Amino acid sequence: MTQRTAASSKGRFSSSRKSISVSSEALVRVAPLLDGTRAVSCTPTVAGLDAREWLSSSGNTLARLRDEHGAVLLRGFTPLDADGLGELATGLAGELRDYNNRSTPRQRVNGRVFTSTEYPPDQTIPQHNEMSYTDSWPGTLFLACMVPAPVGGETPLADSARVYARVPASTRERFERHGVMYVRNFGHGMDLSWQEVFQTQDRDEVAAYCEKHGIQAQWLGGERLRTRHVVQAALESRATGEKVWFNQAHLFHVSSLPESVERELRESFSEDELPRNAMYGDGSPLDPDDLAQIRAAYAAEEISLPWQEGDVMIVDNEQFAHGRKPYSGARSVLVAMA
Repeated sequence: MTQRTAASSKGRFSSSRKSISVSSEALVRVAPLLDGTRAVSCTPTVAGLDAREWLSSSGNTLARLRDEHGAVLLRGFTPLDADGLGELATGLAGELRDYNNRSTPRQRVNGRVFTSTEYPPDQTIPQHNEMSYTDSWPGTLFLACMVPAPVGGETPLADSARVYARVPASTRERFERHGVMYVRNFGHGMDLSWQEVFQTQDRDEVAAYCEKHGIQAQWLGGERLRTRHVVQAALESRATGEKVWFNQAHLFHVSSLPESVERELRESFSEDELPRNAMYGDGSPLDPDDLAQIRAAYAAEEISLPWQEGDVMIVDNEQFAHGRKPYSGARSVLVAMA
């Protein structure tokens, strides 16, 4: 994908579209996304407005809304394809990042625009901040709905600061003192392969990546690789300075799987041999009560709206977590990370 700056995008649009002689502030109506949440929606007041046009003509309006409100839904703008999503994301947040150190299956659509996680449609994807299982994560997510599912398929959000406040102080203290250890075992024929996760066939490249990011890597023979990585449980949002819950312990932990699957895995593997698992940073097992409290906090803060074709959701990845509801029928949501 050829990336363009906001300025070059503006020139492209002005040559192909009739300019609208209305102030940029009057072009879009901003309103709360839902009662009781600080996320907002932006709806054009004129027909046929392209979100890239508005971005290039409205200064830092969209960036300010993202920073102040954490999540911004663009609805009613001209629908964007994969190229258009990449241009919007680049114009707002700069160079897009690739999807490395992967945890879920995705397909590259174009350049650095990907499909959303390709889990079976009957599965729920729990709330999480993107790549919070690593030491390097995207600041902003861009999700664009190409095809809304006829039933379900929402991408719910949860305010990470409010989740942090809901998690009991004793649980927060335990997690923040130790951090979270993510343990992954590759080569069992389950979950992603190390080649897909690290996007290489070269073991030396894997070793170099792990060393750079503080990941303990242990080759166990054949294609088997075990990694351990201790990273943050919470952090201060760069935009607001608030403490936010920022980890995927509840998602990586084997108890996030259906009970029958968890039981089968535990019968086949020891705690440190499971395909993926989470522990406290000192390597001790997570307390089931802690996990229950965390999941309850996310459930209490979850907000959700059905997708509409052409919607684009812009999410500050530290301020808001996201997930996916089960669905039936066709569904297509694209993702760019910056």
